[in-house]
Amino acid sequence: MDAADWDIIKSTPLFGAMASQTAQALVGNTTPRCHEKGITLFLQGEPASAFFIVLDGWVKIYRTTPDGLEVVLHVFKRGETLAEAAIFLGGRYPASAETVSAARILRVDGAAFRSRIEERPALAMAMLASASYQLKSLVEQIEQIKVRSAPQRIADFLVRMTQVRKGPAVIELPFEKGLLANRLGMKPESFSRALAQLRSYGVTVERGTVCIADVAGLLGFVEYADEDDA
Repeated sequence: MDAADWDIIKSTPLFGAMASQTAQALVGNTTPRCHEKGITLFLQGEPASAFFIVLDGWVKIYRTTPDGLEVVLHVFKRGETLAEAAIFLGGRYPASAETVSAARILRVDGAAFRSRIEERPALAMAMLASASYQLKSLVEQIEQIKVRSAPQRIADFLVRMTQVRKGPAVIELPFEKGLLANRLGMKPESFSRALAQLRSYGVTVERGTVCIADVAGLLGFVEYADEDDA
């Protein structure tokens, strides 16, 4: 791994709470793997043998209902970890994971990590920090679905995809619209209608490319929901 990979690893709540030497001992000899889109990392119900760090790309976590419906719980991006709670408990994966774009993933062996925690109980605090971050993310996701309108949820996602905060911006959607609709808690047809409503805020879409005329104006539209709720 190069210095850029280590910067990503140390930016995560889990490894950011550790000393660099400890992090190096845990993952220093592990080589990231490049995956194509549509690769399964693990399946719901399988023994939790490892957790993963996304170094590049996107990974979805989903559950399959008894009638075969797929429900996307979260989509993880670069700089996020997934499935660490499952290996910490030593149980089974409560959901499945699949790459939704080309991705570079670092796999961390669960048994080795649990063994290290037994040697250094302070590492459990790092696990708690990571779990707290994941819980906060899920709470925010639920809050968005309950408080914000469908167009505001899409606008918030687009704003988060760019570092620009004023003026124009061009964004490439990282995965297909159907998955994005699922992630934002709406049906594909509702997503299309909501996206069309954003034209009045300077948002145009051509296939997977999104053009925003003024990010500040779109951000103001998103924040209106928070102010109105307050």
